[in-house]
Amino acid sequence: MSDNFISQEEIDALLRKSQNKISEDFILTDIDKDIIGEVGNISMSTAATTLSTLLNKRVLITTPRVSWIPFKQVIDECKVPKVVANVRFKKGPKGNNLLMVDVEDASIIADLMMGGDGNSAKKELSEFEMSAVAEAMNQMIGSASTSMATMLGMEIDILPPEVSLWDTNEAKGFGDLDPDKYICKIAFKLDVEGSIESEIMQLYTRETVEEIVKRMKGETDDTSPKFTNNSTTTDHSTININENTSRDTGQTEAKKEEKKEKINIQKPSFEELNITTEDKKNPRNLDLILDVPLEFSVVLGKSKKTIKEVLSFGNGSVIELDKQADEPLEIYVNGKLIAQGEVVVINENFGIRITNIMSKEQRLKELK
Repeated sequence: MSDNFISQEEIDALLRKSQNKISEDFILTDIDKDIIGEVGNISMSTAATTLSTLLNKRVLITTPRVSWIPFKQVIDECKVPKVVANVRFKKGPKGNNLLMVDVEDASIIADLMMGGDGNSAKKELSEFEMSAVAEAMNQMIGSASTSMATMLGMEIDILPPEVSLWDTNEAKGFGDLDPDKYICKIAFKLDVEGSIESEIMQLYTRETVEEIVKRMKGETDDTSPKFTNNSTTTDHSTININENTSRDTGQTEAKKEEKKEKINIQKPSFEELNITTEDKKNPRNLDLILDVPLEFSVVLGKSKKTIKEVLSFGNGSVIELDKQADEPLEIYVNGKLIAQGEVVVINENFGIRITNIMSKEQRLKELK
């Protein structure tokens, strides 16, 4: 060939160089990694609490390790097969969020959820086990998203996670995720009491990472209503504005001290409350609550079952309750045990005849 032509290998090398240049136009600094790690740590700790409730076992997640690498590298380094939940945000950050767990660990989670001992890991999952794992990952991601919404001060709503089995390291089956693009990998050590000692990964696309970093740094210009719940959130934008305003006023500390108002502290004074003997004998306010509706319910008995047992129920199934046939039934008002009784038939309807009004000591004894 003439020297004026380049080989196919050289063309491929130029294309790869161009792709890498496009992928590396966004750099994740050490400070950004710390921010992402903190957000991931708090949100996944919430997810671990959710998983602990589902499995009835202690679940620990260690400090995250954050890296900014090509998605293809994540694929190549993955130990397959893995169960992967692909989360798309309906409201909140843009981009995708992936949660990855080994199949053997997923099989243990499914076994524990179905009432097993979690001592036998499997290399393959049945359709039923896959559904159980999908439910666990769904609840984990849901609680993690709620925690993230509190930290970022924004509303986050996710679509139902797409849970699938990845059993190949080839760059396919990843939806709209480009293997040549960089992705933020957050790796955690997962420890489920007496059952699992492994690694769980959370992957953020660039759009998600940029949104999180900007929110946590207070650099966003978003004017949409902030997300609020029972927890107290910090509006980083307001903090930065106040700090800048304070610096620009040019007032000296002496002038500020002069403007401070003196605080007068004194004991509170109250008018004397007079209650007559007649008021004690005839409480007039009782009539105000006589029409308030109360929920009245009768409990025949209770039973505790595992998910596996519940899913096995069908027409004609018989469930044994913890109540003996000759024991009195429990009568509740607004969820409080107040009396006991027995079943009677009134015309064609069931009824309850009260046989015992419970005292405080009896109620406490029954509850124990």
